[in-house]
Amino acid sequence: MNLATKDIRHSPGRFALTSFGIGLLLMIVMGMGGIYRGLIADATLLVDRVGTDLWVVQRGTKGPFAELSRIPANLLYRVLSVPCVRQAREFVYHTIQREYQGKPLRMAVLGLSWPTDRGEWVPLVAGRPLARSHYEMIVDKTLKLPLGQRIRLGKDTYTVVGISASMVSASGDGIGFVTVADSQSIQYDVAGEAVRLEREARYARGLHSALGAQQPLLVQQAYKSSAELPAIALPQISAVMLGLAPGADADQVARIISGWGDVSVYTRQGQHVLLLHGLVEKARRQIGLFRFLLTVIAAVIMALILYTLTLEKLHSIALLKLIGAPNHRILGLILQQAIFLGAVGYAIAYLLGQKIFPKFPRRVILLNDDLLQLALIVLGISVLASLLGIWKALHVQPNEALA
Repeated sequence: MNLATKDIRHSPGRFALTSFGIGLLLMIVMGMGGIYRGLIADATLLVDRVGTDLWVVQRGTKGPFAELSRIPANLLYRVLSVPCVRQAREFVYHTIQREYQGKPLRMAVLGLSWPTDRGEWVPLVAGRPLARSHYEMIVDKTLKLPLGQRIRLGKDTYTVVGISASMVSASGDGIGFVTVADSQSIQYDVAGEAVRLEREARYARGLHSALGAQQPLLVQQAYKSSAELPAIALPQISAVMLGLAPGADADQVARIISGWGDVSVYTRQGQHVLLLHGLVEKARRQIGLFRFLLTVIAAVIMALILYTLTLEKLHSIALLKLIGAPNHRILGLILQQAIFLGAVGYAIAYLLGQKIFPKFPRRVILLNDDLLQLALIVLGISVLASLLGIWKALHVQPNEALA
């Protein structure tokens, strides 16, 4: 005798609706776990994919992802003089939001150190890496920019030559890959009127300075572009990525560079810690709390459902007791029904999730270990939820069958 199969035969619609409701609730619990994993994967994606051993950033900052970092571009040549440093690459990273076809387009811009880095490490699903030092870009497919699309960023127009997969920032924005020079051009772009006002301001300051009075020709230089003025520094970069020689001690190299007064150094593992315990820490904790609360709610709802189903069978349970059925047999039937409901709900949650989760705006990653863990949690919930029905069944008297 199986109470679950009896329920299906007696009222299949109600049992299907009950199972579907439990499945939807478990799907949300499953999805929360997948979003949690996706958040961690997105936060550490660039650190893992870019393939570097050490990150050199501005002194006292946690950059370039967790915090803004600014260092001079010529630092690239200084770090190459450190023993065991095999390769050094520039790194520029910032986020922009523009209008594209009447809709907001939010993009994380990453500058590739041309010509050392052309984006060969970027996982492409279409197109090719960068072949020119200017006006080409690789974009993630979440940005929905087709191959060959031309998009204006700043004062220049860029052509999409490659489409990447799953290359997003910690906030879920698709990444656009351009050269460092282009990324700086996008980042430091200002309106023409702002450039004119800045030059006028420089000219006015020159006229009122003692040096300008002594050397009037210097004041005339104020109308030149900033790049042509030797007193104005070149655009800064976010970080320098170091690749070490095989067998090199990363900690030893980091200690040498950390001795410089203007930079800080982090290993790949150090960047992981900064990202997971800084940039996405609150989001991780919030999602984890929601997942816990949903699990508790699922247990309470299943307990109430099983209690209600048990109330409907009190006459049948009393009749079983009257004809001599032992208590453990009756309790086993209720427990069996609870486990069956949990299993059906879990199966519905998994099947619906496979269809719905890929349509989410953020990545949902379902690991086998997490699915197994959730299956064990559902089993535990089913057992605990059946206790309320079992308690009610134990208090049923056999003579109630004669009422």
